[in-house]
Amino acid sequence: MIQTSGVIICLGYIFGLLFTAVPWGGVWILVLGIVGAILFRRRTTSGQFAQKPENAGSKNKTVPNTWQITPNSRIWIAAGLVGLLATLYFLWRVPQPGAKDISQFVPPGNSSNQEQLVIVRGEVVSNPRLTRSQRGQFWLEATQLDEVKNDKGSAGVPKGVTGKLYVTVPILQATGLYPSQQIAVTGILYKPKAASNPGGFDFQKFLKQEGTFAGLIGRQINVLDQERKWGWWQIRERIVRSQVRWLGIPEGPLVSAMVLGSKAVDLPYDIRDLFVQAGLAHALAASGFQTSLILSVILQLTRRARKGTQFTLGFLALIIFLSLTGFQPAVLRAVIMGFAALVGLLLKRKVKQFGSLLLAATLLLVFNPLWIWDLGFQLSFLATLGLVVTVPALVNRLAWLPPGIAALIAVPLAATIWTLPVQLFVFGVVPSYSLLLNVVSTPFISIISIGGITSALVGLVWTQAGSFLAAVLHYPTDWLIKLVEFFSKLPGNSVAVGSISTWQLLAIYALIILVWLVPWWQRRWWFANVIAIGLVFIPLWHSTNTLFRITVLESGTEPIVVVQDRGTVTVINSGDEGTGRFTILPFLQQQGVNQINWAIATDFQGNESNAWLELLQRLPIKNFYEYSPKPESSIATQAIQQELQKYQGSYQPLAVGQAVKTGSIVAQLINDQLPILQLQILDQNWLLVGNIKSKEVQQLVKSGSLPRPQVLWCAPQSLKDLVIALQPQVAIASSANFDIKALSELNQSKTKLFFTGRDGAIQWTPNGEFEAFIEATENKSSVL
Repeated sequence: MIQTSGVIICLGYIFGLLFTAVPWGGVWILVLGIVGAILFRRRTTSGQFAQKPENAGSKNKTVPNTWQITPNSRIWIAAGLVGLLATLYFLWRVPQPGAKDISQFVPPGNSSNQEQLVIVRGEVVSNPRLTRSQRGQFWLEATQLDEVKNDKGSAGVPKGVTGKLYVTVPILQATGLYPSQQIAVTGILYKPKAASNPGGFDFQKFLKQEGTFAGLIGRQINVLDQERKWGWWQIRERIVRSQVRWLGIPEGPLVSAMVLGSKAVDLPYDIRDLFVQAGLAHALAASGFQTSLILSVILQLTRRARKGTQFTLGFLALIIFLSLTGFQPAVLRAVIMGFAALVGLLLKRKVKQFGSLLLAATLLLVFNPLWIWDLGFQLSFLATLGLVVTVPALVNRLAWLPPGIAALIAVPLAATIWTLPVQLFVFGVVPSYSLLLNVVSTPFISIISIGGITSALVGLVWTQAGSFLAAVLHYPTDWLIKLVEFFSKLPGNSVAVGSISTWQLLAIYALIILVWLVPWWQRRWWFANVIAIGLVFIPLWHSTNTLFRITVLESGTEPIVVVQDRGTVTVINSGDEGTGRFTILPFLQQQGVNQINWAIATDFQGNESNAWLELLQRLPIKNFYEYSPKPESSIATQAIQQELQKYQGSYQPLAVGQAVKTGSIVAQLINDQLPILQLQILDQNWLLVGNIKSKEVQQLVKSGSLPRPQVLWCAPQSLKDLVIALQPQVAIASSANFDIKALSELNQSKTKLFFTGRDGAIQWTPNGEFEAFIEATENKSSVL
């Protein structure tokens, strides 16, 4: 009775936090509590009777043999009230910038042409890491802000500020920095941007979850305090150095990441991406496996000692491990469950894993309710839940296999069942060989983790001995990397199914819970599996075969257009490598695109810097058209042709005036000197115009070389001239900043203006109007 009541109260709190995603979520959770109080009132089961004991009265009298008591009405109402308070507590804990937060001093509209140099003084609160753009990154607790008035120094009265900054600096400037160090950083303050494209990374949301509302692009660092204060980072650094010393890179950082977690180790991005794409991201997150291993070693070494001694040593070991990993949510969850196991050992009572998992989740969410929307916390909790409630059932069904092999299959399968819906909701991609790779790689991960923890402990005492033990792990680590690379290069190594909707997510988890709790569904697990697969793929099939949509992505200076035409996909232009990796690929994955049918490269930027090779490494392209003055001498073109051969794709040079039909679209270059591409889309004429001068616009208009379009995309420098000359119905420019006077003149025309730098991606369907992604996102956020 007490245990059941505790479970309901904890679930009330957790669901209260989840209900913050819907309007009036706290009221809804209270209503559910009241409904539960009405439906599940105290009652006894009927139909199960046994003879009353002789000393209780008449022998012919029968009484209930078992009493099935559910929590009374007060427990359900209490759970509803707890859920209501949880929503209020969540809103209270949402970070908000204070009056003196450094984000309040970011110049409005700060951009590259309005740079204001500042000097920010503060304390380093993290070890520097290497970003993808090869810059050093760290967090800075700001205390003082000065504005730089000239090249010789700063002027004005320094302002006292608060808040944490996301700082990036040249890598050499960040070398040697450590936490608790006092520094002054000269650079440019900026406010982070929200996601501008569907499926894109929301930098603003990421920083807000860290309690940060501004960033600093640093140019120079002056160290104000050389005193090295003790911190756990020193021990962590000693471990990493001892393991990297003889193992080298990337094996050394990989071993350290598998011991301390990737958030505590600066793991190279290529290795991190490799493991994530293959479905082995959990191997880089220190959590339950390491905690169980540490406790097992401690209890085995102290098996002859008293229970109190075992508890004390196990408690200290978990605290040390937690401090070294940097208090990550997944590690905190595992450590709390480890504490529960130690308490059960001390009291000689068996601890229920489900209860300890629920208690751990509740305590962590009381400490930080914002973790309810942290992806790492969600996946860690769900994976552990799968291990607790689903592994036993899977092992029973695999009883025809040897016990070791059955467990080897059941563990990754259970974790996949419970985490895959969230991964589909967030990423929309299924690693095809993830389950098989997890089974095959488990022995390597176990050996590396055990050896890594051992070498870390020895390295703290004797660095060279720790390096020697780490060097023994060279071959297992190298084999693991090669194994992951092998699976990542297999055909169809990942399948994009598109990001599922909220109702699909809830329906799939409802099926999983029914199979877990209801015997009827347990006997028909295959039927639930078929329904879940249908919930994912039937809407995807319908959308793919009926959707016609054009998306103009926000990508800077080059027009990037994606056309989804009832199952076929056309991509026009690709931008640079960063645009391909962080803009085009995430968008295509979110849409469930696994193949590009037509690709058109018009060389709008006039250089060979493009993302086609980046796209070809992840998606096949069937037909590739490229306009280039000298395609035969282009190194990028030669590399693209080689990649196309792998997928049996065709390459064709694009000539001026050549019409390329891609489904319902006809594309044609209409100028050999200026980048101008005409698109005939259904009954609309689109014109993509590169950066051309006013005189060139006038000449083209007079000569009749520019047909009047319904939709115009152009560089912001040409927007005014082209809109006045061509008078399109819709005009799209790439910049977020535009001359106010010119903008007011254009607003008087009948042309509807969009700026991708301000509005994000622009989407159009034949049955609807043009829609700005950022505005649509804000409207949805206001509803949810």
